[in-house]
Amino acid sequence: MTSNHMVLHDPQGRIEAELPLDRETHQRLVAAVLGWNGDPGMHERDYQQIALQLNAAAHAVAGDVRRAANHLAADHPARVLAEHILEESNRRLSRALQGTVPCVQDRARLCRALYGRLDRLTDKIDGPDRIRTPDAAACDPASPGE
Repeated sequence: MTSNHMVLHDPQGRIEAELPLDRETHQRLVAAVLGWNGDPGMHERDYQQIALQLNAAAHAVAGDVRRAANHLAADHPARVLAEHILEESNRRLSRALQGTVPCVQDRARLCRALYGRLDRLTDKIDGPDRIRTPDAAACDPASPGE
């Protein structure tokens, strides 16, 4: 039996960093899930599929948060907070998915929090008082080499 899967070694996450997030779709799903009042009466496997979607989105956004935080100095308050949030995210993402409303809503809240953190980090990095570290400039393909 042959496989048509290819394993890529990308320890710096450059391939993932270049893939755009489908943010609008994620945010619509988050809004729908958090708008549920009680149990909407779906099958367990439907909740599991929604949780899988949100789990994948949370992992992707966490990667973007990590890359954005790396553009700040190690002792910058926004980076310290981002690292704390990423630790909490890892803890929550390590929990097994369940086909329940609370599980799906937990993943939705996590996605919302990660997107919010990403926006605040992006504002810090791209804002008028743009903060760059030598490490971040070296990892940024758009940054000219020195």
